[in-house]
Amino acid sequence: MKLHELVKNIRQEFKNTLVNLGYFSEDLEISIEIPKGNENGDYSSNIAMKLARVARKAPLKIAEEIIELFNKDDLFISKIEVAKPGFINIFLDKAFLTSIITDVNNLNSDYGNLDLGEGEHYNIEFVSVNPTGSLHIGHARGASAGDSISRIMKKAGYQVTKEYYVNDAGNQIHNLAVSIDARYKQLFGKDVKIPDDGYHGPEILEAAKKVKEEFNDRFMKEDGYEFFKKFGVESLLEVLQKDLSDFGVTFDVWFSEKSLYDNKLVQKAITFLEENDYTYRLDGALWLKTSEFGDEKDRVIVKSDGTYTYLAPDIAYHKNKLERGYTKLIDILGGDHHGYIDRLKAAIEMVGGKSNILEVEILQMVKVIQNGEEVKMSKRSGKAITLRDIIDEVGVDPVRYFFAMRSLNTHMDLDLDLALKQTNENPVYYVQYAHARINSIFKTAKDKGFDTSNLPKEFVTISSEKAFDLIQLLGNYSEAIRQSAIQKAPHKITNYVNNLASSFHSYYNDEQVITDDHLKTMERLSLLNATRIVLKDALSLVGVSAPNKM
Repeated sequence: MKLHELVKNIRQEFKNTLVNLGYFSEDLEISIEIPKGNENGDYSSNIAMKLARVARKAPLKIAEEIIELFNKDDLFISKIEVAKPGFINIFLDKAFLTSIITDVNNLNSDYGNLDLGEGEHYNIEFVSVNPTGSLHIGHARGASAGDSISRIMKKAGYQVTKEYYVNDAGNQIHNLAVSIDARYKQLFGKDVKIPDDGYHGPEILEAAKKVKEEFNDRFMKEDGYEFFKKFGVESLLEVLQKDLSDFGVTFDVWFSEKSLYDNKLVQKAITFLEENDYTYRLDGALWLKTSEFGDEKDRVIVKSDGTYTYLAPDIAYHKNKLERGYTKLIDILGGDHHGYIDRLKAAIEMVGGKSNILEVEILQMVKVIQNGEEVKMSKRSGKAITLRDIIDEVGVDPVRYFFAMRSLNTHMDLDLDLALKQTNENPVYYVQYAHARINSIFKTAKDKGFDTSNLPKEFVTISSEKAFDLIQLLGNYSEAIRQSAIQKAPHKITNYVNNLASSFHSYYNDEQVITDDHLKTMERLSLLNATRIVLKDALSLVGVSAPNKM
């Protein structure tokens, strides 16, 4: 039995006991927490204090009633006791805890896997930046978040498809084409200015140079507009894909906005809405009755001049997602999209889904700090801090870890100086060093003749509090994954892995692993191997490597 299953069974026994005592109600949450300090047990519940007002009894009295009826059979509980002012503390059988070491070593990277997502297929759309320039630091945070959430949810048993919506239609692609055209003509000495609403980044000049290299002056003699549109999207998308791949982020689907128009899906979606009485005409425009579905007001989807608003293709796109069979949709959007959520949820209701099918995660701003000062960004000037800059200057691991450490909806500072430090001050260094340190211990053990390929599966010498602290954390890995997946919160994983590294460092600094006692050494190596496995797997969930040496 895995630890999270045991905790589930303990919670069920609490429920059974409360039912027998007449204290249970469906809205009662039975919390089981890990207490601070081993003297308070392996788990603790404050359920008696929650019931005091309803039962009109002192929490201590309620707690005593609970433990008198509580059935410990088959729950691997060595002791259950009451502590002031009414906590119920549970001490697990040490033999059960040490069996966690064997579970980890047997399952390896499959340890911690869950089966939460039966029957669900999630589409997680993230980044989805216009292919008109390099990805900047804000996009990098979105890429990291979407990829980490996807990895964590797969680990938790969900079927996940990662999708990038390519904005390859509309006015921004027109601006891209004329910007490349202007740069191209400048290369031949023409005094041509990029339009004010064009793109000025260095990648536009690079695209123009490629055109010149391949086609020479062909588009000085003929209209290259359509070519520049296609070439611009393809060449800049190729750069985005390379940068994302180097950042550890890949996608299962690259969905073209242009395909919505080519396949007439936008018009079909609008026709569907009209036929089902979700629209009306006012002042020559076509309005959507989003206010009837929770939005603050109705929204225009077709302007009076016949052009679409941004909402029209978005409705067609999300309708298409539902038609592809996804049961849940997650969109990761920037902070400036907060007001867009209700109208999109309303539209999904109209096209055949339920509004709760869509979950929107809002990303807040990133400030880059260097030498104690904010480094400003300016996308259109070409002076933006790009994802490529960050990869080249700092590396993938620190940035992915730092992004994962913060809740998505909080503003964050990315401290480049801290990210580059090779000390325990740097959170990712601290965690990666734990993994490298264990590898170093194993190398020393092998050099001293220990057979590390045949580690013990039963344990008789492990007894210290710090060893059991470490084992308990290993056992709680599944719970960390469960919470992180349900809450879409990668920081739950970095919190966990930091605690695991800290527990390991504390254990190792307190207790010698390699000694003249062969059995003790082998049992401790088995514990360290399990720790190494979980460290590596947990880091992989946020796209961070686990170096063998540092």
